[in-house]
Amino acid sequence: MFPNSSNLGRPPFPRKHQQQSNFFNKLPLSIPPTFLSHQQIIDAQFNFQNAVLSRALLSGNLATIPAGRPQSLTYGNGSPVHLSDAPASFRGRKRLREQSIPEDVKRQRFHSHRCETTVVNQVVPLPEERRYSFPGSIRSPLFRAHYVPDLTSCVPPLQDSLFPRPIETTLPVAKDKLSQQVLALFQACQQQTCDLNRKELCRTELQREIQRIFPQSRLFLVGSSLNGFGTRSSDGDLCLVVKEEPVNQKTEARHILSLVHKLFSTKLSTYIERPQLIRAKVPIVKFRDKVSCVEFDLNVNNVVGIRNTFLLRTYAYIENRVRPLVLVVKKWASFHDINDASRGTLSSYSLVLMVLHYLQTLPDPILPSLQKIYPESFDPTMQLHLVHQAPCTIPRYLSKNGSSLGDLLIGFFKYYATEFDWSHQMISVREAKAIPRPDGIEWRNKFICVEEPFDGTNTARAVHEKQKFDTIKGEFMKSWQILQEKKDLNRILPLRTTIQKR
Repeated sequence: MFPNSSNLGRPPFPRKHQQQSNFFNKLPLSIPPTFLSHQQIIDAQFNFQNAVLSRALLSGNLATIPAGRPQSLTYGNGSPVHLSDAPASFRGRKRLREQSIPEDVKRQRFHSHRCETTVVNQVVPLPEERRYSFPGSIRSPLFRAHYVPDLTSCVPPLQDSLFPRPIETTLPVAKDKLSQQVLALFQACQQQTCDLNRKELCRTELQREIQRIFPQSRLFLVGSSLNGFGTRSSDGDLCLVVKEEPVNQKTEARHILSLVHKLFSTKLSTYIERPQLIRAKVPIVKFRDKVSCVEFDLNVNNVVGIRNTFLLRTYAYIENRVRPLVLVVKKWASFHDINDASRGTLSSYSLVLMVLHYLQTLPDPILPSLQKIYPESFDPTMQLHLVHQAPCTIPRYLSKNGSSLGDLLIGFFKYYATEFDWSHQMISVREAKAIPRPDGIEWRNKFICVEEPFDGTNTARAVHEKQKFDTIKGEFMKSWQILQEKKDLNRILPLRTTIQKR
């Protein structure tokens, strides 16, 4: 329990507890922010081939958006950054449709001549160009002995440049029209390195400021921004870890977040806007960073989010059809208004698990159960400063299934429209199959059951109304029937509008 104190700078735990915990004491208290070097900016080139491909497949030119005029701004500690002319007015978490997006927030497909080679059995890469959100991680001799001793293909820490740059994975071949449309949508809307850099810059600066209140804390970027399934418009999710032990979400977490909210509302108000403390089951602080132009959700000690971020990232990169398929399903669900847990439909996390489960259950699986094959790499008790290294040790999965992206998308809708038994089965990525529902209170009388791979909770518990469930099932059925007859993605998802919104 925290002391009842209004002093913003008071440490949250007594000195005795801080001495007992040595996890965070191993890490440096401050991490320098991440910037693109001047040479990197000069060397970056726009990938015109992707733009031409997108326009050709969509049969029309996208609207031209004028370039934004960057403005100079500094974070609380004086680090220079640039603020774009992105609109400050938002409706909830989404941009207004009538608002244009400045060029520096649009897709900027960069590539480097050093990243053009692809190796078939390359180990799973971590985020593009460098490892993010795991500051000052320690290379443990125990970890090296217990897992794979050669970690030279890991993406290095922010302050380390001794390791080689990650090698990009190839995209799947798309020969039929539907597969080409799926691939074009993915290339246009996938999160770019520049998007991740904006979020990472915000994380490093916020960590620096929050550590003035909680000196032993660490701030992690989690969720779609880091797991490989992010888009240009993905929000940022942050996890503030204040101690090794679990935190009571009703008392301790709320107290911590109230202090963070006060910090954002006062000292950091020049570049943090609209901070809100949401007192949910897992309380969060929602805010918008004016510098990165990104909406963020910040929680406390919800460490399962750190673990599942890197599990999903491994799935994302061990087979090159996974990311395009997940992205189109997320865009489809959003367009059909069934991708909002706050309104009783499916969260993006549940949708990702549903796609992975489908790919695991094919007659010739495209994905395995990583937790079964590599239990030591995804041990739920593994220390957090080692979690990020697991994807670097796992090779690509070689599937015998040669289905195209278009066939897989049609099969995905058919599986959940006609084959999956919603009343009696649970979706389990951990087991790589549909399993009988448990008899616990969390699963009883639930319309959709999707097992969280680490803590075993139901990620689809937000679907608690039969009307919403019937709507979700109905969208799966209609989309399957339409695509089966007319193999044109535009029939269920308007590509031009979707790409313009990113």
